[in-house]
Amino acid sequence: MRRPMVAGNWKMHGTRTSVAELIDGLRRLDLPSDVDVAVFPSCLHINQVIDGLKDQPISIGAQNSAVESMQGALTGEVAPSQLVDAGCSLVLVGHSERRQIMGEQDGMLIRKFAAAQACGLIPVLCIGETLEQREAGKTLEVVGRQLDSIIEELGVGVFAKAVIAYEPVWAIGTGLTASPQQAQDVHAAIRAQLAEKNSEVAQGVRLLYGGSVKAANAVELFGMPDIDGGLIGGASLNADEFGAICRAAGN
Repeated sequence: MRRPMVAGNWKMHGTRTSVAELIDGLRRLDLPSDVDVAVFPSCLHINQVIDGLKDQPISIGAQNSAVESMQGALTGEVAPSQLVDAGCSLVLVGHSERRQIMGEQDGMLIRKFAAAQACGLIPVLCIGETLEQREAGKTLEVVGRQLDSIIEELGVGVFAKAVIAYEPVWAIGTGLTASPQQAQDVHAAIRAQLAEKNSEVAQGVRLLYGGSVKAANAVELFGMPDIDGGLIGGASLNADEFGAICRAAGN
């Protein structure tokens, strides 16, 4: 049985004051014991969050890491080994904002995924299609290709120690949400693609849905058989809303 997971991606939000308030709100939550909860603050606030939540059942992740696993001459980047040293256990790889705005291509993301795992971080691989691609009927083709890029280079076994987040680009921060059945159809296809290579890995890997998830729609989304939780954006900046989403995953 896959254990549900809810992860909050804070993106480029936060000051020391607002992060302290969010930490205080998270500490007050009555989180379900049967759900893994994680937050991904900005790199500037990782230490503050780790210190503030050190006695809470919440894992800390980073939103990005370098293509090289160890420290070195790579100005402006953060090595996965440095994130581990700080206390992180997860890292996002391939979020659509980095693919679309920062121009990160499959080759770079393969290196980031491998570097993260080499240091013991759990990569959360983000995959998803644009509205144009969905309207052209290419959703499964696009998502499948993004997933295949990792499988072909690193092998399907790497997903025994990774998480996959399906995030349709058209539903991120737009208020639009894939219907539970639309999301389930893609999640089922992802699991089937993995099962073609290794059924045990396919059944064990957690598939999260991301894209305007709120407390109001979380129960129905998380009720789908292949949706194992969510990667939450804007709603994770409100502790009470985030807590409600976590409780929905526990249902």
